Amino acid sequence: MTAPNSDPETFAGHLENAVQAGTLISAVLSRPKNRQESARKITVSPLKIRGELLYQFAHRYDREETHENVTAEAVSERLQELIGTRYRDCHLMTTTADYQLRLNKKGHAKLSQSPPSHTSSLVTDHNRRKQHLIPDGEPCDFLAAIGVMTAEGRVKANRQRKFRQINRYLELVEHIIPSLPKDGPLNVVDFGCGKSYLTFALHHLLTKIHGRVVSIVGLDRKTAVLADCQRIASRLGLRGLRFEEGDIAAFDTNEPVHLAVSLHACDTATDDAIAQAVRWNANVILAVPCCQHELARKITPDWLAGMQQHGILQERLATLLTDSLRAKALEAVGYRTQVVEFIDMEHTAKNVLIRAVRREPTSENQQEAFREYQQLKQTAGLDEIYLDSVLDWASLSLD
Repeated sequence: MTAPNSDPETFAGHLENAVQAGTLISAVLSRPKNRQESARKITVSPLKIRGELLYQFAHRYDREETHENVTAEAVSERLQELIGTRYRDCHLMTTTADYQLRLNKKGHAKLSQSPPSHTSSLVTDHNRRKQHLIPDGEPCDFLAAIGVMTAEGRVKANRQRKFRQINRYLELVEHIIPSLPKDGPLNVVDFGCGKSYLTFALHHLLTKIHGRVVSIVGLDRKTAVLADCQRIASRLGLRGLRFEEGDIAAFDTNEPVHLAVSLHACDTATDDAIAQAVRWNANVILAVPCCQHELARKITPDWLAGMQQHGILQERLATLLTDSLRAKALEAVGYRTQVVEFIDMEHTAKNVLIRAVRREPTSENQQEAFREYQQLKQTAGLDEIYLDSVLDWASLSLD
């Protein structure tokens, strides 16, 4: 330890005791002294492999994550070599207490203690894999084609997060399968599909897992990206999947749309996708909004001023308000809505998915939802927003 006071030594004692007693849940090292040479964060957690207790060091860099397993005998010494010398912050979680050690640039340390976040051990048995809809260890053609998995079925180390994201997405889609037509082809439009990792995953879920005939259109404005996606689809022989260049607001189809998807469409593009899906009377709408800038500059009430003095808080306030209005608007036009976590916040701040399922219209319920929508706007000091301009409220006789 390099800090000049006893805090690091006391922290090291807590660490050693936790390892010896088997009460260590995790340790997180952050704020590296040299970002060029060190991972930006290291997370240490216990796991069992074939009955042996080990500690996994997950080194998180900007674009990849590496893993290293260390024996219980070596974990304390290994951590103490890193704390203070290479990392300024360490958060230690045990079943009896949480400890936070922070060192400033001059090497002065501050140690704080708080009640435990968890009171039971969270040791992971590495040999008991989570049951994913697409399992690790089983070859999957589209995952190999997009570089997430090897041809033998092993998920690549630097693609673990993408693998988890894909499976989380499929879990959320799985919940709405009963709300789609049970017979005939399923028509899907994926707005802003980008590299189409999740579009390919959706095709896999519907065709390979559920055995449905599909017509899926991936829509985006990036010609080169779409060409790559089409090459992969053609090479793998993925029937019923095609990619088209175009804008969300301009795209239309003569076929009924059963599922409309909009993942990470920027700012009001999500509203365009929602409005288009509503016009199609889509059975299900899935939207993961992104970059909600519109309302950040429109929120005016004095009582909210304290939440807008800092950019990050203003951004989050606008995000919460925007997504709340979208969910309530969808209820007003005849959908049952849920706002659920897409993937853990550790992976991305864009972690909210709005899931809307069309239900039998009930005028009273829709009018009540519309009143709540208008009240929420009024409370935030909002007049007309972009969503109002693309949803035809007058045709619904709600206003």
